[in-house]
Amino acid sequence: MKFKSKYLIGIAIGALIFLVDVSVYLKTKMFVPLIIVALTAGWIQFLLDFFAENQKQKEIESRFLDLVRNLSGAIKSGMPVSRAIIHVSRIDYGALTPYTMKLGNQVEWAIPVHKALLFFSNSTNNDIIKRTIATVIEAEQSGGNMEDVLSSITNSLIEIKKIKEQRRASIHSQIMQSYVIYFIFIGVMIVVQNMLVPYLIGDGQKSLFSGISGGTVSGKSNSGGGLVMSVDIKFDSLRSFVISLTRWFSSMRGVFLMLSLIQGLFAGVIIGKMAEGDIISGLKHSVILMTISFFVMTLFKV
Repeated sequence: MKFKSKYLIGIAIGALIFLVDVSVYLKTKMFVPLIIVALTAGWIQFLLDFFAENQKQKEIESRFLDLVRNLSGAIKSGMPVSRAIIHVSRIDYGALTPYTMKLGNQVEWAIPVHKALLFFSNSTNNDIIKRTIATVIEAEQSGGNMEDVLSSITNSLIEIKKIKEQRRASIHSQIMQSYVIYFIFIGVMIVVQNMLVPYLIGDGQKSLFSGISGGTVSGKSNSGGGLVMSVDIKFDSLRSFVISLTRWFSSMRGVFLMLSLIQGLFAGVIIGKMAEGDIISGLKHSVILMTISFFVMTLFKV
C-alpha cells in the first residue's frame, strides 16, 4: 500500500494526543494507556485501509468466478474469445468491475488478448487470478480449446471456494475459543500482577522471588539486583529515560506486559492461519489482541 495524504491527519491527531499526554498525564497511570491511544490514532487509518484492501481482494476472488463462468458460457455460445471478453466486461462484478471494463476496452482497441489478460491479472494483484490467467494465456498461445480450459478453471475455482468456506465454518468456534482463552489469560495476568504478587510482598515472602532472581523484591527499586515490582520511568534526560526504560522491561510489570504481548502476537497469527490459511491475515488479529493487552495491562494496575 502506498502512503496517502489522509494518513497525515491521523498522524497529527496522534502527535497532539501524545503532547497532551506528556504535558498533563506524565506521572499518572493514564500516561502509558494514552500513548497507546496516540499510536493507534496515528496508524489506524493505514490499518483500516489494509483491512479494506484484504476485503476487496476477497470480493475480487469471489466475483472472478462469475467472470470466468460468464466468459465460458459466452464462448460456448459460439462467440470468438475477443468478442466474448468484450461482452462479459460490460457486466457488473462489484470490486472487479473497473478491471473488467479496462480489459474489455483494451481488447476492443485491438490489443492482443494474451497481453490484455496479462495486464488484467497484474492490475488486480491477486495470486489466484494471476495463476488462472497464466493458465488461460498458455492455453490460448498453444492453440488449446479455450472452452475446455475455462470449464476446468471454473470447476477448480468452485472447489477452492467451497474448501475455504468449509474451513472457515468449521473453525469459527475455535476462533471464538482462542479469543476467550486469551482474555482469560489476560485476566489471570492482571490478578497475578495486581493481587498475588503485592500480597506475597506485603506478607514478607520475598524469599519466594529471591530464590528465582538471586536478589530481593522491592516496590520501586532494584538495589539488591533482584526482581522488582515496577520501575518509574524518568524523563529528566535521554540517558535516564533509556536506563529507566531498560530497568522497567526487566521488572515484573514489564515481564507481565511482554508476556501478554507475545501471547497476543502469536495467538493472532495462529487464528489468522486457521481462519484464512494465511499468516498475513492473522496480523489483524494480532494487532487487535496486542492493543487490547497493552491498554488493559497498563490501565489496570495498583
